[in-house]
Formats: sequence, structure tokens, C-alpha cells
Amino acid sequence: MDLSVLKQSGIQVIRLRGRLTLGQAVDSFRSAIEQTFNAGDHRLMVNLAEVPMMDSSAIGLLVRSQTAAKQKGGSLKLVQPTDFTIKTLKMVGLLNLFEVFDSEEAAAASFDS
Repeated sequence: MDLSVLKQSGIQVIRLRGRLTLGQAVDSFRSAIEQTFNAGDHRLMVNLAEVPMMDSSAIGLLVRSQTAAKQKGGSLKLVQPTDFTIKTLKMVGLLNLFEVFDSEEAAAASFDS
């Protein structure tokens, strides 16, 4: 799994590519989120356009990260999740916890509204 983090207009953008499953992939993603929070950034976008599959450990990390961001006055928004990801989040009843956007621009604009 590939991961990149960049700050754009005061928002941390995490772009992921590959399967997001238990082990190295989820550990790397968790580390990136923790570094973001430790730097005082609580507004995150997670671009999932190139994540064909995620398991329960990845979903749990998203939920915990969303909760932590909200407790600090921020939020975590999902950008371009694949159909598989949408169906999985719906199936476990967690899709409604997240704002989902078709583009990073739309997600970024929603932080200001």
C-alpha cells in the first residue's frame, strides 16, 4: 500500500493506494493519522479512490479517527471511496458517520461551510 500526506489550505490530505488491510497497510495509515493529530491538525481528508478493498481493522481505524477528530473540533471526510468501500460501510451501518465527497475540492470547501 502507498500512502502520501500533504497539507492543503490548512487541511491534511491523506491519499492511499492499494489494499487497506490488517498489518503494514493499516499500521502505516494509523501512524500518518497520529502524526497529523500530534501536529495539531484535526481536519482530514482521506482519498480512497485507489483503495479497492478495506477490512474491519481499516474501518475501525476510520471510525476511531473520526471520533478523535470531532472531539478536537475537526472532522475526517472521505473522498472518492470505491463502490466496495461504500457497500462495506453501508453493510456494517457506519456510512452515516462520514461525509463522502466526489472530489478533494468539494471536501475542502465543506470545511469552510
